[in-house]
Amino acid sequence: MTTLLGLAYRVETGLRDLAARVARGRGWVPVAIPFPGYGSGGRVRVLGRVLLAPAGTHPESRLRIPGWQRFLTLEAPRTGVDVEVAGVRAHVVSDGDGLVDAVLDVARTLDGRPTVPVRMRTGARSATAPTHLSSRDAHRGVVCDIDDTVIITEIAHPLRAAYRTFVQRSRNRRAVPGMADLLQELTQGREHVPVLYLSNGPWNLIGPLSAFLERNGFPPGPLLLTDWGLQPDRWFRDGQAHKRESLLRLAEDMPGVDWSLVGDTGEHDPALYEEFARAHPDRVTEILLRDTGVGGPVVGRVGTTPVVRAADGAGLSRGRATLPH
Repeated sequence: MTTLLGLAYRVETGLRDLAARVARGRGWVPVAIPFPGYGSGGRVRVLGRVLLAPAGTHPESRLRIPGWQRFLTLEAPRTGVDVEVAGVRAHVVSDGDGLVDAVLDVARTLDGRPTVPVRMRTGARSATAPTHLSSRDAHRGVVCDIDDTVIITEIAHPLRAAYRTFVQRSRNRRAVPGMADLLQELTQGREHVPVLYLSNGPWNLIGPLSAFLERNGFPPGPLLLTDWGLQPDRWFRDGQAHKRESLLRLAEDMPGVDWSLVGDTGEHDPALYEEFARAHPDRVTEILLRDTGVGGPVVGRVGTTPVVRAADGAGLSRGRATLPH
């Protein structure tokens, strides 16, 4: 199996490199597409991807391609990118999948504003994306799953999920009732409460997902997605590992923040959130799980952390209201 996987990985990367050489020969050039990132104090996590695109194509146009066509991209691995944020410039290199993930330290604090623009440049072309900032003294934040937590996907039914993900336009997809109101409730207050949308969805879909969240009234925040391509050591991405590592990364990046973890019971959220809460009980305020198998809100505990289950956002809000504050 390992030999077969290694062969498949070499074939895939070989075909990609061949396609890249052909595209470059026809005048295609690297294009850096920044994704919304996050930061606090003087640290900013910069996210993005580098693709090959025809000369003259605007970098941000790749974010507006609908459905399955978004997977017809040609990544540019190991490509240099110039990044600028709050007057600080750095040169970074994309990884083997063309992804950019770097932390920049700025000389002055970024407190007092909700976002700061990050500019990425490859050659003569550049593009910008917002980085969402939390207050230096922020003591609470939200981590929220996407599929079947804020957007109806029915991930337990693969054919329906595939149709909604790859074919149905984002403007026609339905939000889970009451979840936007719940997240707005969780972020009330004067401080900039960080909201991060953590999903096993692919980076290719960040454009439609971002548009869906904005259109349906969800609080703004970065999306932490993953890559679906073959890996040297596995056939498909490890979704549990992605979420587990992302939670640990957030705990390190924002050490003063206690998190509300929002998810659903359709996949691995309950086990992953419980694992994180048991390992870091002082960092989790509550676990809120959409569970279509219950009626009214059901309240329980993982150690000292309250867990609320309900069928929709309104039920979760009612369950939260019964918790001691």
